[in-house]
Amino acid sequence: MSDHASYLAAGPRVGIRHFTHADSAEFTARTRESQDLHRPWLFPPSGDDAYRAYARVLVEDPTKAGFLVCERDSGAIGGFININNIVRGAFRCGALGYGAFAHAAGRGLMSEGLDLVKTYAFGALDLHRLEANIQPGNAASIALVRRGGFRLEGFSPDFLFIDGAWRDHERWAVTADMAGISGATASG
Repeated sequence: MSDHASYLAAGPRVGIRHFTHADSAEFTARTRESQDLHRPWLFPPSGDDAYRAYARVLVEDPTKAGFLVCERDSGAIGGFININNIVRGAFRCGALGYGAFAHAAGRGLMSEGLDLVKTYAFGALDLHRLEANIQPGNAASIALVRRGGFRLEGFSPDFLFIDGAWRDHERWAVTADMAGISGATASG
């Protein structure tokens, strides 16, 4: 998948593309390799059946958009960024979920991928706002959204049920205006 034409958008080192069912073997292998990096924050699918169910929702549900962040040179999947809970109308917002895989962590690939996803979301998807809800102890995730121009908007106790308990989260957000990306209209 290193062919530039296969990407929805591409930067110098990464391209983003939608999930496919054919990505199961690589995605689940990368998930298993990355469990130490992901825990206790994130639990992506690590088996074929779980991946198929996960990808099916991202492909078929109009309130979700899933993107694989792939290295342009090799096509290797470096991570993923999903836009969940997409609301249209006057709100035009989506909530991000994302994760880097261990082999790609700390290399700036997710920052480049996040910039591509923001541009796609505020352009092709006609969203105005992206939100990221992050557990306060997840320093790497907070650093990613800070680099991506998100602002801290608040704190929500017992916000999301993760790893068997309700977890506190910081609320971060960016708008098309903040990102300097035009294209989002006021249509509703």
